[in-house]
Amino acid sequence: ELQKFIPAKIIIIGHTDDIGSKTYNKKLSVKRAKSVKKYLDFNNTKIMGYGEEKPLVPNNSPKNRALNRRAEIIICY
Repeated sequence: ELQKFIPAKIIIIGHTDDIGSKTYNKKLSVKRAKSVKKYLDFNNTKIMGYGEEKPLVPNNSPKNRALNRRAEIIICY
């Protein structure tokens, strides 16, 4: 379905929970975003990784940590 937005610029942002070091989480978040890009097979895509810097919810339970391990897709027209 996202193919209908091409040639829009697409930004994929990876996120992690707060388990692990900041350096590790930053690398993991970029890896997560790259995985999504590879799966979607888009060319005009920017990859970013925020690590644990922008949680959706506090990392105070296993359920919340799971919510913070994510990738976001932003479509720019």
